[in-house]
Amino acid sequence: MFDNIRHDISVVMARDPAAKSKIDALISYPGVHALIYYRMGHWAWANGFTTLARFISHVGRFLSGIEIHPGAKIGKGVFFDHGMGIVIGETAEVGDNATLYQGVTLGGTSLEGGKRHPTLAEGVIVGAGAKILGPIHVGKNARVGSNAVVVKSVMENATVIGIPAKVVQPPKQKDINDFCAYGLSTDELPDPIARSLEGMFDMICGLKSRVEELEGELAAKEALDKIKKIPKPRKPPKRATKSDTAN
Repeated sequence: MFDNIRHDISVVMARDPAAKSKIDALISYPGVHALIYYRMGHWAWANGFTTLARFISHVGRFLSGIEIHPGAKIGKGVFFDHGMGIVIGETAEVGDNATLYQGVTLGGTSLEGGKRHPTLAEGVIVGAGAKILGPIHVGKNARVGSNAVVVKSVMENATVIGIPAKVVQPPKQKDINDFCAYGLSTDELPDPIARSLEGMFDMICGLKSRVEELEGELAAKEALDKIKKIPKPRKPPKRATKSDTAN
């Protein structure tokens, strides 16, 4: 237990420059408190004390504002930044060194038993307010943008945003040192609206060029038709000569 707490504190110190000391991280970070209660509740859940486990989970939720079902599986080095409003369901799995910001939900979409909640692989970053729903898999080092709604599995090293979430950045190799707050890098992430407008602009320019080309062809055809309709001049009648008169 104490080894886990020390590790959680070291994670806070490594990923949040606002943490000024280890004591500060221990007494001021609800993510650390939530993980302490989660581990106690998870132990009780795994040993068959399910009611006690839910009670410990409820106390942890009341004190930290973070709700983690005792049946969930949380890896090492997980960091809940700010943390308020995070909800993690019973069959959810969060891999090592993952980072979740406030308002994140790992929810289920089925009333049936079995696996109902998502699985987050190692190094995943989930931005504030994002919802990851159903028994889907979010690949290693993937990034989920703030307020995204993810309903399909995400390949590793990809960045997804939007409702429903779509890939906006091609997968590229990342590691824990390539940390990006809230799952987004403003220097690398393309603006989807600007990209759509650029695509529309290119399409309009192409259509304009084609219309001008067709107008030129039509004008040439109309001019040719007008030329064809002009009647040909008649030949003047042949004048009678003296020889013709004599005959």
